[in-house]
Amino acid sequence: MIQGSIAAMQRSKGAASLSFGLRDGRAVLADLAQSGSARAMLPRTFSDRPEVVFLNTSGGLASGDRLSYGLTLAGGAALATTQTAERAYLCRDGAAHVQVRAKVGAGGRLDWLPQETILFEDCFLDRDTQIDLAPGASCLMCEITVLGRRAMGEHPARARLRDRRMVTLGGRPLWAETVSINAQTLADAAQPALLGGHIAFAVLALLGAGAEAAADGLRGLPALPGVHAAASGWNGRTLLRLTAPDVWPLKQALGAAIAHLTTRALPRVWQMQGITA
Repeated sequence: MIQGSIAAMQRSKGAASLSFGLRDGRAVLADLAQSGSARAMLPRTFSDRPEVVFLNTSGGLASGDRLSYGLTLAGGAALATTQTAERAYLCRDGAAHVQVRAKVGAGGRLDWLPQETILFEDCFLDRDTQIDLAPGASCLMCEITVLGRRAMGEHPARARLRDRRMVTLGGRPLWAETVSINAQTLADAAQPALLGGHIAFAVLALLGAGAEAAADGLRGLPALPGVHAAASGWNGRTLLRLTAPDVWPLKQALGAAIAHLTTRALPRVWQMQGITA
């Protein structure tokens, strides 16, 4: 009998980061670094702000994979998103890790609007997002989570997610929350206090001085069939939370809210024509 050790599975690792300086009141690219499976693209647009599209060329995340995105904005405004949905796959040997870091200088505005994360059965995704705002800066950020693919009849019962979000203003915490999903959470997800039988959920957060005033406008947006949404605003924060039976109506409602808050078109890679401010 031939004796030997079992080869370790090859894992994907990727890091992409950008920094933007300020020229004539507008953000301009100062530095770009990328390695492994992570990439950052700057598509040509007709906007007065740069649009960054991050992507993971490995096609998904599994045990031991590590992905890192970073952005530094000295001032002005910038938009960052992801090319497509991120997929969290089977994890037999621990979590897949994603780290997002952003810094926004005084008076700057960052819109961090990644596309949805799809959780597959037996996945384990550990994600940590931190955005540091200097005094006078603001950000708009969203996270969209989908439990399996409805068209494929998937209903994950053992998916795991640990999603930490922290935004600071002048070095002090402004908004922090952690979303934790496991088998017990999914077993109880049909309860009205959780997802009420829905498979897609999202949070949209506008953060910065005076941001609380935006809540009333979000409450006045037309409701979409099947989408449950509620907005709250207080002390420099407006949060909109949504659930839906599928990702498409949820993204339509979320897209309308983003367009309302930004008075701009959605990122082109979202491929949602017709939703405007």
